[in-house]
Amino acid sequence: MKKILVTFLQFLFFLGIGATILFLVFKHQNNAYLDDCCIKSISGWESIESETQRQSLLKECREANLTNEVCPPLTEKLLTDFKSTRFGWIALVLVAFVISNISRTYKWQMLLQPMGYRPKFINGFLSILVGYFANLGLPRMGEVVRGGLLSRYEKIPVEKVMGTIVVDRVVDVICLGIAFLLALFFESEKIWGYLAENQGGGETGGGGAFWLIALISAVVLTVSLFAFRARVLNNRIVKKVIGMLKGFWEGIQTVRKLEKPWLFIFHSLNIWFLFFLMTWLGFQAFGPTEHLGLRAALTVFVFGTLGFVIPSPGGMGTFHALVIASLTLFYGIRGDDAFSMANIIFFSVQIGFNSSLGLIALLLLPVVNRSKADA
Repeated sequence: MKKILVTFLQFLFFLGIGATILFLVFKHQNNAYLDDCCIKSISGWESIESETQRQSLLKECREANLTNEVCPPLTEKLLTDFKSTRFGWIALVLVAFVISNISRTYKWQMLLQPMGYRPKFINGFLSILVGYFANLGLPRMGEVVRGGLLSRYEKIPVEKVMGTIVVDRVVDVICLGIAFLLALFFESEKIWGYLAENQGGGETGGGGAFWLIALISAVVLTVSLFAFRARVLNNRIVKKVIGMLKGFWEGIQTVRKLEKPWLFIFHSLNIWFLFFLMTWLGFQAFGPTEHLGLRAALTVFVFGTLGFVIPSPGGMGTFHALVIASLTLFYGIRGDDAFSMANIIFFSVQIGFNSSLGLIALLLLPVVNRSKADA
């Protein structure tokens, strides 16, 4: 009973985090949306140079509720955008999602084979789908759930199953790092250009000063770490970090022991290629983002994925914030349209796909393993 209560409280805690972030994102976007509506209703806005006067006019407009005459409420716009979504493209997102999990299942089987276990494909596939569904309740719970389900239905020691999931996640971190580097490479002009414009008031000298300070700080930090290396290496937190890095390296080393390591690498890269493709397909489903290309999809995909890393149920709120930031800052998409795009992807994939497929998988697992139970 105590364990159930703790789990329920954890669920409420993380749900509260996600809901709070999502509310703050909505509040920020709603304020920006209302300001934009006011600007449309104020004649001669372009000729007003005084920022004080502009803010005063915006305040008067908001207080008089003049925005309702120009724009619908943001919630109504979100519903309209959902109705205008091209669901044929969303269906292709679902196809890419399913294929990515087929690759993840084969990858999981390959990790278990060197230990002498050959689980059924269907059990691995359905366990992964249930794991995604579990992540909507508690962050990172999915790994525990899918490991426990495969252990139960395939009679594999749970610690060995969990070990393969750790390796799987290590490879995922590496693939995310590769995607991040590719985004920096292909969109370096946009990303670094934005950073330079927002350091030192947009002046070149300010940006140069920033990088000079960063370089000096890095040198000072490196020299300090070397001078006090004995004390640093004995620090409890540093030891924990080093232990995690060693675990990452050991996980990478296990790939060399596989029968077909190149096939494992193919499935690992295929999963993340399909994740990236899902973002681009999502763009095509929504008018304001359909013009964005593959490079934009890569950048938004990386930012959005970082939103899932932050602990909130299914990336609620954190995913929205980072997708909106990347779309508005780098690609000039209006904030309200970026918010709609984030919601279309989130509610179709994270809520729609993961909930429906997860529930179906949960019901199918005992059915496909009925013969084992009877035996």
